Amino acid sequence: MANIVIVGTQWGDEGKGKIVDMLAERADIVVRFQGGNNAGHTMVVGGEQLISHLIPSGILQGKICMIGNGVVVDPEVLIGELDKIADRGIEIGPERLRISERAHLIMPYHRQIDHEREKHKGERKIGTTGRGIGPAYEDKATRRGIRFVDLLDADVFAQRLEAILDEKNFYLERYFGAAPLASGPIREAYTAFAQRLAPHVTNVSRELADALAAGRQVLLEGAQGTHLDIDHGTYPFVTSSNTVAGNACAGAGIGPRDITGVLGIVKAYTTRVGAGPFVCELTDEIGRRLQATGAEFGATTGRPRRCGWLDAVLLRNSRRLNGLTGLAITKLDVLTGIEPLKICTAYRHGEEIIEDFPADLNRQARCTPVYETLPGWNEDISAARRLEDLPPATRAYIDRIAELSGVPVQIVSVGPGRDQTIVVSHPFA
Repeated sequence: MANIVIVGTQWGDEGKGKIVDMLAERADIVVRFQGGNNAGHTMVVGGEQLISHLIPSGILQGKICMIGNGVVVDPEVLIGELDKIADRGIEIGPERLRISERAHLIMPYHRQIDHEREKHKGERKIGTTGRGIGPAYEDKATRRGIRFVDLLDADVFAQRLEAILDEKNFYLERYFGAAPLASGPIREAYTAFAQRLAPHVTNVSRELADALAAGRQVLLEGAQGTHLDIDHGTYPFVTSSNTVAGNACAGAGIGPRDITGVLGIVKAYTTRVGAGPFVCELTDEIGRRLQATGAEFGATTGRPRRCGWLDAVLLRNSRRLNGLTGLAITKLDVLTGIEPLKICTAYRHGEEIIEDFPADLNRQARCTPVYETLPGWNEDISAARRLEDLPPATRAYIDRIAELSGVPVQIVSVGPGRDQTIVVSHPFA
């Protein structure tokens, strides 16, 4: 039995959706353990693209999918995803999608506050998606959140809504000069959401415990990336939850001894969405080429991603924080035709060489990359299905990533399709 956690090793957008979709074939259950609909996981099946924001990527494999207590859920978005997937001929009943009764809800005032804050900050904005994720986690931490178990009790829901809405409206009106929200339409909408989603709501932790006891294999899917972690990322340019592998236990309701492996997803180069320091950023023709060839635009927001060379400092930091047992390299094909290639092996700060990732953002912003140069390749690698099918320069690039990170490479993606994948050693083997 193997239970694998999937995490991004950079700033998100590493291609986790494809890897989860592929690995789900060997899993019995796929669990999303943190974040909200600020994450978009893109899957390509039969040449057709599907983007999920809340439903775990394993849904296309016909697996049981669970949304853990660590996720904040916008029920309107979730229902929209269910309907969109149903339009593709994939019906998702309660036996296929399970939602933790302890998962917190994103409310309309969370989205409104998110928008008003970003607008108010002007040029100082941090680049939030405006989906209400941060404000929902705030209410969770201050014990003012509303959970699915509360939603299913109409009286409890009404009491909790009324108790907090006056405060939210005071904040919206007095601080931002925004229009207040009425409780009636919110109650009506969320009553309908409750009726639709009630059959899916359950004790996910208990069901996972039973599944693990029965020897079933579980894939735990994280959102965003390690360096957007609220504690360990480039704070304050981070998300509002813990994205590292350790949170898989808290966000799903299982114990650390249940985890048998942690697979880190690393793009063959580095990208970042939104503001914050980016030591390896390329603003030249190569950066623009990576963006265009790699279709580097956010799955959730459509925002262009900043692009740069692969950063081994980031990757080593992710190895330590997550306890990585394997790597999956994605978008390797995007590097085809670029000569030479570079990998950042350390940072330079004045006369000092830094090999650890600095917490001080001002120090980060003053760092410059120390690059190692490697030969590129011109051959089309999209049809490769074994390492032996790859050009020598491509294999050397893969080997160097493994050496610099100290983590074995288990999977290599050479294109967006499910079949465009080289499995060196299967995480579930």
